[in-house]
Amino acid sequence: MTTPFRRTRIATAVAGFALALGAGQALGAGFALQENSGSGLGNAFAGGAAAAEDASTVWANPAGMSRIGTNQAAAALHLINVSMKFSNANSLPAGCYPPACSPAVLQPLGGDGGDAGSLNIVPNMFGVFPINKEWAFGIGLNAPFGLVTEYDSTWIGRFQGVKSDIKTMNINPALSWKPAESFAIGAGADYQQIKATLTKQVNYSGALLLAAATAGVAPGSATWNAIAQSTPRLEGSADITGDAWAWGWNVGVLWDIDKNNRIGAHYRSSIKYNLNANASFVNPALPPVPTPIAPTVAALAAAVNNTATYNGSVSSDIELPEIVNVSYFGKLDNRWDLMADIQYTGWDKVQDLTFTRTSGPSSGKVLASTPENWKNVWRYSVGTNYHYDDKWTIRGGVAYDESPVSDQYRTPRLPDGSRIWLATGAQYKMDRQWVFDVGLAYGWANSDPSIRQNDGSTPGNALVDGTYKVNFLIVSGQITYSF
Repeated sequence: MTTPFRRTRIATAVAGFALALGAGQALGAGFALQENSGSGLGNAFAGGAAAAEDASTVWANPAGMSRIGTNQAAAALHLINVSMKFSNANSLPAGCYPPACSPAVLQPLGGDGGDAGSLNIVPNMFGVFPINKEWAFGIGLNAPFGLVTEYDSTWIGRFQGVKSDIKTMNINPALSWKPAESFAIGAGADYQQIKATLTKQVNYSGALLLAAATAGVAPGSATWNAIAQSTPRLEGSADITGDAWAWGWNVGVLWDIDKNNRIGAHYRSSIKYNLNANASFVNPALPPVPTPIAPTVAALAAAVNNTATYNGSVSSDIELPEIVNVSYFGKLDNRWDLMADIQYTGWDKVQDLTFTRTSGPSSGKVLASTPENWKNVWRYSVGTNYHYDDKWTIRGGVAYDESPVSDQYRTPRLPDGSRIWLATGAQYKMDRQWVFDVGLAYGWANSDPSIRQNDGSTPGNALVDGTYKVNFLIVSGQITYSF
């Protein structure tokens, strides 16, 4: 029944049913992690490129290493609890291939998915080692980007996304040079790994009918209706897991305006990945079907399994954004410090995400390509320190973090919205060697992010229509040791 030519057409046509993934699904305002300093959290990371308070300046601005003055190591642990709860408005279930559709093959609508957020642990470590009065070397290990969302496997949007687990690890050696008493320059390299696991359900009943139509079975015909009525509510599952390494770089400057005020600026380059991954599918067993159409249904299932939902390798070119910070730090008096920060993130690198087969009968063909159209964003923050005495410092800060995701392109894997931060923290200096920091931040989307997304096909993937409630709580601890 299925010639090689038709099998290719089927593979292309059912790609959306097989695995349609978008950048919001695969990747991260966005999914950048601000949590790269335990001391900085208490100020909502205000003034990060100018504060240069401890070894975490390796990430915030390597020029700040010129202020450390002694060998120093800092280790932080961040507990990030994110809540993302979907509320249905006018969602529609996945069905079959139009223009005709038998009610028997409509997939169940499903529930709201539970809380797609979770509790995650993010560590980072930094070290600074002065070489002489002008030069210092530093190294950092941190996670600058990350995302974890997971819904119930029977939820409304299961054909668009169930689990998204994105992790990065960044190794960041750096140097600083202080050519003048009031000015320093720093630069570093970033060797960064990305790991991704993405899962979803597959509307297998719809894929069979689409394959039938592509192979010449007229929608609405007796044969087509018989296939629809014999193969209702079949679901498979899809999983993409992969990783990649890539290089980036960063450079910063720090200028002491006077003994109480300084300005820092830092640029961190974008990083381009070629993600190599494995696509794995679990295809359902066919139910008993009437004898006259049994060979046709078996041939359709073989076509879907062998040209679209087969296990094999895929690849995708992904570019994570450049980040620019301009920060101010000032001592108002012996008790109070004031910090401010503006951060720009170039998320417009993410205009679409395309996965291409690199093995099997469809090698070289696009498995899925989803428009994302992310936009560049800004983050604004201000913070204060109150030095209660020589040992204790109390921190506070607020921030506004824009989202790169527009309502039109928001996906279930990352139902992102612009966020407001409120933060506080404290520092205890036990002696000249040991310093302990704790921080707490609570944030929420300043308006409930809305979604109306079918991933290219309501019959194939359902229509997810509703709003999200998004909030987060972060608790951080840091130990700094000077030696």
